[in-house]
Amino acid sequence: MLSLLPEREQIPRSAGITMVMDKGLGIRQAQDLAETTGHLIDFLKLGFGTSFACRGVKEKVKVYRDHNIKVYVGGTLFEAFYVRDQLDSYQRYIDGLGCDAIEISDGSILIPEDEKCRIIEDFSKNYTVLSEVGAKDADVFIDTATWASSMQNELAAGSSFVIGEARESGTVGIYEKSGKADTELIFDILNKVPGEKIIWEAPLKSQQVWFIKQLGANVNLGNIAPTEVAALETLRLGLRGDTFYDFLPDSFNNYKLTK
Repeated sequence: MLSLLPEREQIPRSAGITMVMDKGLGIRQAQDLAETTGHLIDFLKLGFGTSFACRGVKEKVKVYRDHNIKVYVGGTLFEAFYVRDQLDSYQRYIDGLGCDAIEISDGSILIPEDEKCRIIEDFSKNYTVLSEVGAKDADVFIDTATWASSMQNELAAGSSFVIGEARESGTVGIYEKSGKADTELIFDILNKVPGEKIIWEAPLKSQQVWFIKQLGANVNLGNIAPTEVAALETLRLGLRGDTFYDFLPDSFNNYKLTK
């Protein structure tokens, strides 16, 4: 077996989380994903409102759950039910699909923090709760203190993980409009919130590389495309050029190519 690889926990695990976004895969695509890389996926998000638009979702959820993957619908759908005062209908909806996790977010609407925490507390009695912090609109400014305090409050209310907003584009929230990480914000948050409790949305390869180089192989990453699950794992293990030397002893540096 190949030596000198970063240690990776097996699922279920508390660190090195990979959250994947399914934006409308068919049942056969879901089966292929689960059979090929299901052992690498901790959470599967049925992105935004796609579960409402697609057929065969219940059957697809069963495929994922049969492979020990926790499944939830996107936070935007939660917000759509919330703003219509239909949380009871929302719970029946996710129960009908067979979801065992839930994302509680306020990226598109304003939910008072105490109200959001109350909802988290209620749902955490029966589901694994992930709560998202940060706005989906790049023009909405949230100061660092608010990011950190919201994450702290939501973890205390019952969230298993808090998610750093980036959208599927990777150009808002914890990132600048260029897609580059907002390093000051991220490290300020890490000074106040345990890193193992944060899932950083990182849909772009460059973002995944940055987090792995900065925080190690077992950083929690989310909004990963289904086709990129195995590729992300190779980044975590140093089996891809971008991180090849990051987990090797310095004595291996003499093998580096020179320019």
